[in-house]
Amino acid sequence: MSRPAVLVVEHDAECPPALFGTWLEDAGVDLDVCRPYAGDELPPLAGHDGLVVLGGPMGAEDDEKHAWLAPVKELVREARAARLPTLGICLGHQLIAVALGGSVTRNPLGQQVGLLGVGWTGAAEEDRLFAPLATPRRGVHWNDDVVAALPPGATVLAGTSRDEVQVARYAPQLWGVQLHPEVDVPVLRPWAEEDRGSHETRGIDTDALLRDIDAARAELDDAWRPLAAGFAALVREHAVR
Repeated sequence: MSRPAVLVVEHDAECPPALFGTWLEDAGVDLDVCRPYAGDELPPLAGHDGLVVLGGPMGAEDDEKHAWLAPVKELVREARAARLPTLGICLGHQLIAVALGGSVTRNPLGQQVGLLGVGWTGAAEEDRLFAPLATPRRGVHWNDDVVAALPPGATVLAGTSRDEVQVARYAPQLWGVQLHPEVDVPVLRPWAEEDRGSHETRGIDTDALLRDIDAARAELDDAWRPLAAGFAALVREHAVR
């Protein structure tokens, strides 16, 4: 029997599936990685048992600059209708919000960056995917934009102490995370170099951020590998319907 396949939309070469992709494969699913920025055509959802939309440096409403963003939003709507297990990460989370009627804005409180605690809500304890994770843990954040308004029917599963959405359920089989479960320091390094100047202006020690994340590697693996395992279980369940 062939393994179930997850369509992964990658928006930028510096934002790969990385650890999350490895964990999904370890959990028994194959990845079909589509790179529209490199000329790949977005494939149909048919033949896939899950959808993962990754992060990227563009904005969720930059459709005119990046022609594939509008079709990705349509894929999200199709995935919701088909009850296809779907997860958006950072930009992917924001694209889901916009696709379903929410809004995204530049964070007026400034860039979220580094290791932040995840502020689980009571709803997370009842969520099919996130209930096993709804205990104290930290995640890597590296984003300028945030979801300003959730679409109708969405539920906040985690938020910061400043009321920024960290995790949301958009439909019974569709979730988004603002944090980055997939990254390690090699993935983060080019992001850090790009932001180094702005960090210096704000008094942020970029190298210290990377050292802290590297030192927390085992903690982060333990915290977020279960998300990939749980998502893979939903994908496998969908495959046998």
